This record gives sequence, structure tokens and C-alpha cells, in this order.
Amino acid sequence: MRGATLALILFGGLALAVAGRWGIARWLNGNGEARQDAVAAVRNAAGHVLGAITLQQTADGVALRGQLRGLPPGPHGLHFHERGSCTPPDFASAGAHYNPHGRKHGLRNPEGPHAGDLPNLMVDNDGRATVDLVAPNVTLRGGDAPLLDADGTALVVHQDEDDQVTDPSGNSGDRIACGVVTAELR
Repeated sequence: MRGATLALILFGGLALAVAGRWGIARWLNGNGEARQDAVAAVRNAAGHVLGAITLQQTADGVALRGQLRGLPPGPHGLHFHERGSCTPPDFASAGAHYNPHGRKHGLRNPEGPHAGDLPNLMVDNDGRATVDLVAPNVTLRGGDAPLLDADGTALVVHQDEDDQVTDPSGNSGDRIACGVVTAELR
């Protein structure tokens, strides 16, 4: 019996060492379940990849992180749109802002916001932007505002700054870049 117990302990230790070496812990959320992450590869109207934004479910909403390059300097509206489609050149296939609750547009609108409303994207003089924010009004899956629902969603960059009040899109102008939000097991 002692030999079997020792073998089991050694096998368990070896399994933990292998799991740590392969990074299996990073695939799990705090409950030991597979993490549900997503990614949006953002492209411009010419089809060039500007960067990728990773999305991760957190207790506070969906965290967005990544870098984009090749955008015009200045502030730009950034929103989730209602369909997971990004057909250039105008990205109209993404539909309207993601708004499953029928609210008004804008983070500062007392009758808002849309679930897909986000802070403006700030692009530096070299055309680069860092995205590091939490979208509190959406989830990746489940709940009443899931990004990964049957028809998906898209992350869209607009030409102009979003005024965060004016319905339906904050006077943020044309769509200049788009990325379909796609599920990813990490």
C-alpha cells in the first residue's frame, strides 16, 4: 500500500510539473474551467491588419487589450457593433451599435449608454494606439449582452471623436477600421 501511495504522489507531482511547464494554468479561469477569451483582428478598408485586440471576461465586464497602428492621429470613436461582419470598404455589414437594451447612445447620455459604447480611442502622432479598458455593459457569453451570440459582434473604429452624447453614434463619422470578435481558447 505504501508503494502505491508513493507512486501516486510521484505521479501527481510529475503531472503538476508538466502542467506548469506547458502553461496549462493559463488556460483555466479561477474556477478551473477553460478561460473564455476572444480576439478582434482589426483591419482598415484596404484589408491591412492594424493590430489585434484581445478580449477577456472579467468580474467587471470584458477587458480589451492590444495595440493598433496605421490610424490617423487624434481621438476616434470606438464601439462594438451588432453583427460579426466587417466587409470593406465602409464596414456597413457590422450593422448599428450593439444595443440590445434599446438605450440612447453615449457614455455621458442620461438615457444611455448602448451596451457597445466605449471610451474614445486615442491615437498618437505616429498612428499608434494602445487599448486597455474594460467594457462593463457586455459579456463574452451569457447574460443579456453577449458579444459572442449567434450573429456575433464587431469592434469598429470611427473617423472622428465620439461626443458620448449624440444619438445614434456620437457624431463619430465614417467607419475606418473593423474587427470581428472571434472566440478563442487560451
